[in-house]
Amino acid sequence: MTRRFHVSTFGCQMNEHDSERIAGLLAADGMEATDDVETADVVVFNTCCVRENADDRLYGHLGRLKALKAERPELQIAVGGCLAQKDREVVRARAGHVDVVFGTHNLGEVAALLRRARMEGPVVEIIEEYETYPSALPVRRAVDHASWVTIQIGCDNTCTYCIVPKVRGREISRRMGDVLREVEQLAADGVSEVTLLGQNVNSYGRDLGSGQRSPGFADLLRAVGAVDGIRRVRFTSPHPKDLSAATIEAMAESATVCEHLHLPLQSGSDRVLARMHRGYTAERYLARLGAARAANADLAVTTDIIVGFPGETEADFEGTLAVVEEAGYDAAYTFVYSPREGTDAAAMSDEFVPAETVRDRMGRLIELVERHALRRYEARVGGVEEVLVEGPSKKSPTVLTGRTRQNKVVNFPPRGGGATVRAEEIGPGSYVDVRITGAAPHWLRGEFVATVAGARRVRTRIPLTVE
Repeated sequence: MTRRFHVSTFGCQMNEHDSERIAGLLAADGMEATDDVETADVVVFNTCCVRENADDRLYGHLGRLKALKAERPELQIAVGGCLAQKDREVVRARAGHVDVVFGTHNLGEVAALLRRARMEGPVVEIIEEYETYPSALPVRRAVDHASWVTIQIGCDNTCTYCIVPKVRGREISRRMGDVLREVEQLAADGVSEVTLLGQNVNSYGRDLGSGQRSPGFADLLRAVGAVDGIRRVRFTSPHPKDLSAATIEAMAESATVCEHLHLPLQSGSDRVLARMHRGYTAERYLARLGAARAANADLAVTTDIIVGFPGETEADFEGTLAVVEEAGYDAAYTFVYSPREGTDAAAMSDEFVPAETVRDRMGRLIELVERHALRRYEARVGGVEEVLVEGPSKKSPTVLTGRTRQNKVVNFPPRGGGATVRAEEIGPGSYVDVRITGAAPHWLRGEFVATVAGARRVRTRIPLTVE
C-alpha cells in the first residue's frame, strides 16, 4: 500500500517553503499526503528555534506521538529544520522514539534518510553547510495560484538576539537566471503571485559575479515582475540598513510589485538597536521608511518589534512607542524577547527585564499599533480593491476571503451591489474587485463588484489621508 505522510511546520516563511519542498520530495518518492496525523505512516516536524515556545510545541507534539508509535512501531517520525540543526543530540535524548533527525542543509535527503532508518534504525544526520544550492528540489505547494521562491539562503548579519545565522549558515544568493527560470515555470503552471524569500533580501546578489557589477535585488525585482503571467510580486524580509534607493525605485516602477513593505524595526531605542547590532538608528530607519512611502503613495507597511530585550529601560521602550507613533504601521508582529542559547544576548541574563514589566509594555504597544492599524484600514472604506481570492472564509463557508495588493485580508460574499457571479468563477486564484464597506484592525469587509480580467493591470496610485 502507498505510504502516507504528514508535515507539520513551525516558524517563518522560509520554514513553510522548506515544508513544501519536504512534501514534494516525499511525494516524488511515491508517498501520499494526508492531513490526519493518526493514520500517517510518516510524520515530519519542520522546526524553528527563534523562540522558546517553538521548542515547547515540538516536544509537546512528540510526546503525544509516543503512544501512537508504541501502538504502531512502523510509524516513522522525523524532526528537521532549525531546531534539529541546533539541538542535534538533544532531540533524540528527549524523544528517543524519533527515527530521523536532519538539519537545514540536508533537507533534500529526507526521503533517503527515512528509507535508511527503516533498514538500519534511527538516523541523525546533520551537515554544516550546503554542498550545492538547493534550488532544484520538487515542491508540493499549499495552493495552486501562489508560490514562494527562494532567492537567498543564510544570513551574514550578527543580530545579538538571533540564532538564524548559526542554523542557516552564511549568506548565499541564488543565480538570477535560475530564479527567473523557476518563476517562468511557475507562471506556466498557473501561478500568478510569487513571494521572493531570503533572510535579508536587500543584500541579494552581493556574493554573485566578479569584475562587472553583479545583479542586485532591485534588478531581480524588475526582472521577476516582468515575467509574463505574474501579476503580483511580494518579498520578505528586507533589512532596514540595506533598503536602497534602487530597491525603492524598483518597487515604485514595477506594476507587479505589490504596495506592501515589511520593514522590521525591533526597537525604537538607539541604545537597544546598538546592543542588538542592527546597524541603524531610529532616525535612519524612519528616513528609509519615509523615502519608501514618498515613492509609493499607497504603500502598506508592517514591522516586527521585540519587547523586553535585555537591559531595555522605560526610556528605551518610550523610544519604541515614539517610532511606532510616527510610523503609523498597518500591522506589527510583536514578540516578547526569548533568550536563545548560542546568541550574544543570551549572555545578558543579569539584565533580563521582569516579566510583569514586559507584559505591561506589550499591552501598551499592542494598543498603539492597533489604533494606527484601524485608522489605516478605515481609510480604505468606500474604495474598490483588487482582491486575490484564497477561498471560503474559515468562519463562514458563504463568505469568501482574499488579500489586497497591500496584503490586507478582505472578507466578502460572492455577490453584492447588484452584481452576481457563479461561485466557481471566483474560486481560489481568481482576481475580483471588491468595494470596501467596513474595517477592523486586522481585516476589511466588502461587497463583490466584478471579476477582473486576466491581463496585467496598470498600477494606479491612490494617495491616502490618515488622520
